[in-house]
Amino acid sequence: MPLSSEVECHQSSTTVGFCLLPSELIQYIILNLALPEIVRLKSISKSIDSITSDENFIREYNMQSNLYNWLFIYKKRWSRLSVLHGFTDQSDRWFKISIAGILNSIVSPGEDLFLLTASGNYFLFALNTSREVISVNPMNNTVRKLPPSPLGPRGTSSWRRSSMKLLCGPSGSGHFRFLFAEMHENGPILFEYNSDTDKWGSMEARENVGDLPRGSWRGDHVIFLSAMNGRNESVILALPSQSDSPVFVRPRFDLEGNEEGQLAVGLSWGSVIDRLLVYGDGNMMIVRSDGGDDVNKRSRLLKGVELWGLSSNGRHWEFLSKVPSGVIEKIKKPYGVIVGCLEERDGKIRAVLMSNFEGIWDIIWLCYDIVWRHWTWVPIPECNMKGSNMAGISFSSGLTLS
Repeated sequence: MPLSSEVECHQSSTTVGFCLLPSELIQYIILNLALPEIVRLKSISKSIDSITSDENFIREYNMQSNLYNWLFIYKKRWSRLSVLHGFTDQSDRWFKISIAGILNSIVSPGEDLFLLTASGNYFLFALNTSREVISVNPMNNTVRKLPPSPLGPRGTSSWRRSSMKLLCGPSGSGHFRFLFAEMHENGPILFEYNSDTDKWGSMEARENVGDLPRGSWRGDHVIFLSAMNGRNESVILALPSQSDSPVFVRPRFDLEGNEEGQLAVGLSWGSVIDRLLVYGDGNMMIVRSDGGDDVNKRSRLLKGVELWGLSSNGRHWEFLSKVPSGVIEKIKKPYGVIVGCLEERDGKIRAVLMSNFEGIWDIIWLCYDIVWRHWTWVPIPECNMKGSNMAGISFSSGLTLS
């Protein structure tokens, strides 16, 4: 018997045995699976498909899934082999979500894709050749092209992670909003795409004159987008959830005199820069490094991570916390290049650092609880990234059934 037939028979017998369990136990087991596992089970068992299609089950699973936090990575490869790699803090392994079949209907062969951002079941990709943006929902196998933004077609290098936000509607609604901020004609502008109308809108932000919301609930009530990050000053656009009028602030950061020439935004090359600044949701993370053991100075070694937030009036950055030395000892490794991603949600600030040293990628996931002022490190298993070109990374809320 061919190997593929043996595997199919093993899967079939395992599924039959699983389905003979009491229904309450089956539901309990499925409720504790990650969505990619459920999708796979649904495809090989009609009885499991029936259970997971029940409205009460969907409601209960989605409520639980919203508590999960995902990290997604997209590797650069031909679109016919496109796969999203996802890891959740509720599991101990990576999941693969194939999107190649979905892309075939809309993406030309050889197109260069880059993962911009993700939220719930939606993923936004920038197409570098056609300079378009597409949304992909692998849970219901749909893809759509977004109309050109008011600023016109854009390549992947025009998008900055800290200037974007993807917001999904309720599960099953099929609705999402994509927002980004840019400096345009000497002022910050908020651009918003609404999937319901399939149209873009824009609004000029006014300068903020009062205090900004603060505390652990701030990230749930205000959307912060970085319109510009400079050497000494940033322009951060804020959109309260109960308002359609964006405001902006200009937080300053007083650099030490001997470090002004050693500042990078979003990307740090080991032999040149010893400090990486990562922005997201009105926060700033400073990653400090020093020279590694490499005699040619082609590598750096992480030595500290600091977290900064906006002051009450938004006019400067305030120090919040520093990653404890005990955690730094666990995560520090030599690197040649490093990139970062930062988000705030549900009273916690999550950060991921991806570093590369001699073709080997290393991923660090850190989480800071704003209320308890406590850092945690989320160990991440190997993702088989050696020799691969990373083409986008994003945090996301839980995947849901619809």
